[in-house]
This record gives sequence, C-alpha cells and structure tokens, in this order.
Amino acid sequence: MIGTQRYRISGLYPQRQSAVFRSPALIFLIIATSVFVSESFVMFLLQHIPQKSPSFEAVLDSTLLLVLISPTLYFFLFRPLVIHIHERNIATEALHKSSEEQFKAMVRTSLDGFWMTDRKGRFLEVNDAYCHLIGYSREELLGMSIHDVEAEAIDPHIDSIIAVGSARFETRNRCKDGRILTIEASANYSSACGGQLYCFIRDMTERIEGEEALKLAGSVFHNMEEGVLVADSNAAIIAVNPAFTSITGYTSDEAVGNNPRLLSSGKHPPEFYQEMWRQLQNAGTWSGEILDKRKNGEIYPKWLTISTVKDEVGDVFQYVAIFSDITARKQAEEEILNLAFYDALTQLPNRRLLLDRFRAALPVSARNRLYGAVLFLDMDRFKNLNDTLGHDYGDQLLIEVARRIQANVREGDTVARFGGDEFVVLFEGVGASAEEASQRAAMIAEKLRLALSAPYMLKGHKHHSSPSIGVSLYLGNEESVDALLKRADMAMYQAKEAGRNAVRFFDPFMQQAVETRASLETDLRYAVLNRQLLLYYQIQVCDEHRPLGAEVLVRWQHPELGMIMPEQFIPVAEESSLILEIGEWVLDAACRQLAEWADNEQMRHLTLAVNVSAHQFRQSDFVAKVTAITRAHGVNPARLKLELTESVIVNDVADVMAKMHALKNIGVKLSMDDFGTGYSSLSYLKQLPLDQLKIDQSFVRDIATNNNDAVMIQTIIDMAQNFSISVIAEGVETEEQLNFLKENGCMVYQGYLFSKPVPVDEFEQKVMTFSARPKTMNFRLPDLLALASQAC
Repeated sequence: MIGTQRYRISGLYPQRQSAVFRSPALIFLIIATSVFVSESFVMFLLQHIPQKSPSFEAVLDSTLLLVLISPTLYFFLFRPLVIHIHERNIATEALHKSSEEQFKAMVRTSLDGFWMTDRKGRFLEVNDAYCHLIGYSREELLGMSIHDVEAEAIDPHIDSIIAVGSARFETRNRCKDGRILTIEASANYSSACGGQLYCFIRDMTERIEGEEALKLAGSVFHNMEEGVLVADSNAAIIAVNPAFTSITGYTSDEAVGNNPRLLSSGKHPPEFYQEMWRQLQNAGTWSGEILDKRKNGEIYPKWLTISTVKDEVGDVFQYVAIFSDITARKQAEEEILNLAFYDALTQLPNRRLLLDRFRAALPVSARNRLYGAVLFLDMDRFKNLNDTLGHDYGDQLLIEVARRIQANVREGDTVARFGGDEFVVLFEGVGASAEEASQRAAMIAEKLRLALSAPYMLKGHKHHSSPSIGVSLYLGNEESVDALLKRADMAMYQAKEAGRNAVRFFDPFMQQAVETRASLETDLRYAVLNRQLLLYYQIQVCDEHRPLGAEVLVRWQHPELGMIMPEQFIPVAEESSLILEIGEWVLDAACRQLAEWADNEQMRHLTLAVNVSAHQFRQSDFVAKVTAITRAHGVNPARLKLELTESVIVNDVADVMAKMHALKNIGVKLSMDDFGTGYSSLSYLKQLPLDQLKIDQSFVRDIATNNNDAVMIQTIIDMAQNFSISVIAEGVETEEQLNFLKENGCMVYQGYLFSKPVPVDEFEQKVMTFSARPKTMNFRLPDLLALASQAC
C-alpha cells in the first residue's frame, strides 16, 4: 500500500507503461502480424492492378524485396530491439522495488509524524514518530479515526485536500494524556484504492510557545519602566529599551556599540568595579546601588542588577543589566532621615542622632586611648528675645548660632541642637592625656564663646547675646552617655551662675554638689508634711528705732543635716515647683502668727513682710488664696505686707497690675523687694500700687566706699518720695550706713545692726527691748542746718 503511494508521489506507475516494453514474445507476434498484414495488402494490390502496367511491376518488386529482407530486418533490427527492451524492463522493476523499500524506511524513521487515511478519515497507516507524538500505540491508532485525535474540526481541511489534491495547514491534536498539541500538516490526496489521504505532521507547540514567549519578552522589554541594557561577551552594548533612553538620555543608536562605561559617573573607585566583576564571574549576578551619569551630565543614583547569560557549553555570551532611577526614593529616604535625626530649624543633628554618635564614640575612645570632650552650650537670656521680639527672631538667632558653631569646629565633629536654645558639640580624639585634652577643649570652647558673643543682625535689628558653656571630658566607656551629658550640663549651669558668657569645666566637687542638691530636693518634699519648716523674724525699725514689724524668713530644720538656710533650699524649691507649697505654708504661718499677736498690746501693731516668688504670684488664684488665708485666721490684711521681686513684674504687666490692685482692695500692703537690681521696674513704677520700695543690701553694703552706690540710694529715695512711697533699706550693719541713710531721707531699716533673723520667742523679746527704749528725736543734718539759718 505504501508502495502505491510512493508511485503516486513519484509519478511512476508500472501499469501506465506499454505492453511492448514488458514481453519479447508479444513483440515478435506483433512484428509477424505486421508482415502478414503487409503481404496481404500487397497481394490485394497485385490483384487489382493491371499486370502489364508499371505500377504492377513496382508493387511486385517491392513485395519481393520485403519478403527477401524480412528475415534480415528481424535478425539485425527487431531482435536486438526486443532484447534491449526486455533487459530495461527488468532493471526498471528492480529500481521500483528498491525505491519502495527506501520510501518505507524513510516514513518509518522520519522524525516527523506520518499517517494515511481513507476518505472518511480512518487510519490506514501511521509511523512510530506519530505514535510517540500522540501517545497512542500503532495498533490503537489503526482502530481509530483522525476525528478521534483532532481537537478542532478537520473536515474542512479534508474537503480542501480532496478538492485541490494537497494542502498545508495548522491544526490541533489531542494526545492520549489530554495534552493539546499545535501541529503543522502537509497532506496529499490520491484517488487510487478508493481515495486515500496521506500526511506528514510536525509538532509546532514548542516553537509557537517560544514565539509567544519571545513576543511577550519583547513586549515587556519595550514597555517595562526599568531601563534594560544588553551587552555581548565583549561588553559592547547590543540592545537597549525605551526606558533606558528615558532614564539616561541616550538613544538606541547612540548607545549600541558603546561600552557601558558610557554611563560611568566617575564617583566610584576602581575597587568598586573590580568587586562587581568578581561577583559576576563567581555568582553570575550582581545587584547594588550605583551612581551613574546621564547624557546631560547629571549624576543620579540607580539600583542596578546585572546577570550573565551563558550558552550551552557554559560560556558567557551576553550580559543583561536592569536598572531603575532611585532619585525620588533617595530623596524620600533623606527626608525621612532628616525628620528622624535632624533638627528641622537648624538642620543640625538632633538629640537622637547625637546620642547614637556619642555611644559609638565611647568604644573608639577606649580602643585608641584618646580623650574626647562634650560641650554643652546655652544662649543667655534667649527667652527674653522670644518674649520681646517674638519667636521669629528667636529662630533666626538659633540658625545663626548653629552656623557659627559649625564654622568654628572640625568637619568631623558633631554639632547638635539638643533642644530649645541648647546645643551640644561632641569632639573626638582631643588628646592623649587629660591635661592636653583640657587645654585643647578650653581653646575650642573659648573660640566658640567669642564667636557666639559677637552681635547678631536679626531682620535688621542688632541683637547682643552670649553663651554659657559647660565642658566635660571622657575617656573610654567607663561613664555612660547620659552621665557625661549631665556633667556638661552641670558645668554649663555653673557658667551661668558665674555671671554668664563663660566657660566652665565639670569637676567632682560639682558632681557632689549636684548629688547633694538632688538629695535635698527629695527630702524637701516631706519638709512641710513633717513640720520641719520654721519661721524666723528679722526686725524692721523706723528712724527712731521703734519696731514696725519684721520680715519673715523660712528655715529648714533637717533631721540629719540640722538647720538649712534658705539660700540652700529655696533655689531647689524654685526649680521643682515645691516653692508653691512652701510659699503657701509661709503665708499661712505668718497670718497665724499675726492672729496670735492680735491680743498682745505690744505686738498687735506689727506688720509682717512675706516674700512671694514669681511662680507663686503667677497662679491664677493667688489673690483668692491670700484672701482666704487672712479670713481663715481673722487677721487685719493691713498687717500683712507682700514683698515682690522685679521678676514678677516683667512677664505679664497687665495681669500683675490687676492682681496688685485686687490685693490693695482687700488691704494688703505691697513692697518692691531688691529694688534697683533689675532693669525694667522704673518704667512701671508709676503704674504699680506700691506702698514701699526696699533698697537692696548690695547698694547699702558699699555705701561709704562706692560713690555710685551712694548716688543710686539717693536717687531711689528721691524717686520714692516723689511718688509718695516709703523706703526701707535692708542689710544695714554699721552706724555709718545708718547715718547716711538717715541723712538722705530713708525712714525704715532692717539689718544685723538691729537684729539678725531669730525665732519667734526671741523676736518677741527684741520687740519688748526696742519698745522699752526712750524715744529719741531724729535730727537730720538738713533740718539742723535749716534751724541754724533761722536762728541767725
């Protein structure tokens, strides 16, 4: 059957050859018959042609000649011809048989599948390749139809093959395991044996899937947002995608043929690229962040991944680089980093970053055995700038302070804004010895002090400020970061206490003082509750030495430390807000004492002066508390005098004036304490409802030796008299001071010349003693001169 198809394919069919070329006997019979017919024809002519005519003789001669030469023709012409044809037929049959076997072998061993069907599609023959492809055995297929394996309609294709004779088309076959294959079919039709279709088929599934994958890859290559660069084994660019052009600025024509060094920024050392190639060779891939350069010269960061593509023998024949521009991401990261680790106003490292760097510096110091230094800076009177000119000016000052500090330190030093107007500078590797480190730190601190003390131009306003700087040295990690910062902070406060605009180093004695202060604060919290506070009284007398009252001064009778003076614990109370509780206790105790004296003829006229802190006076219910206390004890408010410092007035003048007038309305007297030591009271003096001014003891102390102090006292007394305000001088310790005050019109005195602060029992005895003295005329020198002139 396959042989029949082979003749159909080659066009060589044995049945279509002449029988003459197949049998020599038949050839001889044909020749003999031809001679007989010829002779019969000649005899017919001789019978009908006249014998005497020329035609008769010519025909007779021809016939005799034919009879004579026929044997000769047979022997020399027809016989060799017949033998040759016979031999050729034998050779042709052998050739046909060999070709049929070759065709069968070709179909059987073909890598392409082959099947043959009848007109209805029933399989007549299949080869091994088709069986392997479709998953059925030959026996199974020969009992099946082409319709059993087709996954789509094939009848239109069969009709076309029968009508045209051949066709090439794609179709889909269903394998035995259910897989669908896309195949390419080349089919022919033969009408022999009732009509047969024979077809060679080739599996196109992998090729089509590959084409689709390539098409998809090409689509991805051209449409992906990341830039793609493909280079050959010699690192010459062979392809780039549109995103490459969008990111780098180089077109495909400009890039292809060049080395990727075209994009190099020059920002990375040779070792960077050496490591990159080492990883590519060992691992076949490299990923990382890199700085590259666009066509316009702009340097930008990108994330780059390079992969090698190897051939079947393992040799690299391509490099594929995929990269993305991470400029926006880096900017976002930097913004987040700035928010987390940098001060928004000054762009300096904030407290968090400072602490991180400080913690990292300690082990470095330990390893190198080099001292470091931390400077704690605070701008003096910064709050006054904010309160008077506003926070905009304060912000401008802080920005300029940050700039000046950075300009006067090394590039590797850390300058941080610690908070508010506080700055910290961290110096590493200052010196190998404590002495060397101290000297260098002192030089740096002094340099900063001078730089920060220079005038500032803030929005056209000239402003003067100065820093207070505390310095603490460190070596290794023996001390914690918090401890070192606290030491520098304590040293800074020491500089402030020394008069500001100064540099101070931390020392162990300062640490001991701080620890004592902390312990004092803890104990002070229980002082009121445990009735450890006492009132002492310092007498106040008129120019006739008659007792007018006293200033009450608080003392702390500590159960272990003994008597503690107010200058030791009042600052602690001010900083911890315990001053509110202590101040209220003092006010209550003073009113209680006034109530006890109300029935004492010699004490009932006395006035007690109570110091009121700025914190206490700023309380919104301060006036209500004073009113409630005086009423609770049933005392005359006129016997109570509140001494206010100038710091109370400068903060909120309207509120202060309202409270002072309210106190005056209930009868409480008001005195300005430490007058003359401030800088703004004179402007408000005429507006405040004051009863008395107290001249600070700092002026009284040097009254006999310092002409400036004498002039200041004279000015204060004259001004008070002009405003009808009485004057009291504190700190009177000598007769010389007393005489000067009397000569200049001062009428009330307080000081050790009369009595030191004493407990209430001793104070009452003092009052009795002063009251028992005879009254003396107070002759002042101006009055005596006036009387003398009148007498003359």
